[in-house]
Amino acid sequence: MKMTPEDIAQYKGVFVFAQQVDNKISGIAFELLGKAKELAAPLSAQVTAVLIGSDVKGLADELASYGADRVIVVDDPELKEYRTEPYAHALSSVINEFKPEIVLVGATAIGRDLGPTVSARVQTGLTADCTVLEIGDFPLVPVPGKENEQLHNQLLMTRPAFGGNTIATIACPYNRPQMATVRPGVMQKIDPIAGAKAEVVDYNPGFTPNNKYVTIKEVVKAVSDIKDIMDAKILVSGGRGVGSPENFKILEDLAAVLGGQVSCSRAVVDSGWKPKELQVGQTGKTVRPNVYFAIGISGAIQHVAGMEESDIIVAINKDEDAPIFDVADYGVVGDLNKIVPALTAAIKEALANK
Repeated sequence: MKMTPEDIAQYKGVFVFAQQVDNKISGIAFELLGKAKELAAPLSAQVTAVLIGSDVKGLADELASYGADRVIVVDDPELKEYRTEPYAHALSSVINEFKPEIVLVGATAIGRDLGPTVSARVQTGLTADCTVLEIGDFPLVPVPGKENEQLHNQLLMTRPAFGGNTIATIACPYNRPQMATVRPGVMQKIDPIAGAKAEVVDYNPGFTPNNKYVTIKEVVKAVSDIKDIMDAKILVSGGRGVGSPENFKILEDLAAVLGGQVSCSRAVVDSGWKPKELQVGQTGKTVRPNVYFAIGISGAIQHVAGMEESDIIVAINKDEDAPIFDVADYGVVGDLNKIVPALTAAIKEALANK
């Protein structure tokens, strides 16, 4: 249902769902708070973190240090572990009570479940997997003769569409809140503000278990020896052009001498050569290493969306027209089977003579 301008005017502030698991705040919460501060500036708005869980009030100061002006704490034993129903009830109740203009949720396993559920309950839209968020005008270009109908200070949400083959900018001009999910690694957190304090508001809408409440019988935590590629400073990433899973050995040798990690494209995961945890791209992880080697990777927009913010991009590909060279800082055209071992040997020698 379309809201009236008077209804829309009641909604103020930028809210961030501050995801926590086992009473530890997830990194995505800090990243979203950094973006929330940017969005709040032109709106002259306050940044609010919504902290949901059991015995979590002590985490409020940490959220303040990353940009929260206010922390709304929904604390209840029913919220100890994430379950869709009580968490959706908590966040939608906060939205209905405090009326935020913008709500940001991390596109984590939890956020992908929670965000759409909450947006449906509060009867607004949600744009998923956003790569750019900014405040601007809607429509982007005013319709001739209807310039006075252009709306200002709207949240413009940009995301890949149609399988990543185009980029769409979406707005939610006639409903509030404006909701978006953002994948981890896309936005950047601010440097912590020492000694920062936020206003803490306790809010509990009440929780009555019903037939939508699932019962958690057991929590089994998977143990993996794979390091998170999002934390790597140097990534040596391979694509289908590497040729075979065995051939990734030459990429692993390069990563070893550089003190980096191996990652890969979706084609490699789809072929069963590497696990999903190592995938970079729109359907994988978004990374920002100091150096990113793209080896045997063509550079489809879906992959580039996950690594284009790397400080330095080095591409090695036999196809001189490969799109990856459009985003690379340095490019080498040739046979990766000759170039990569030669590069590894040269780096080894340089380090030995250091």
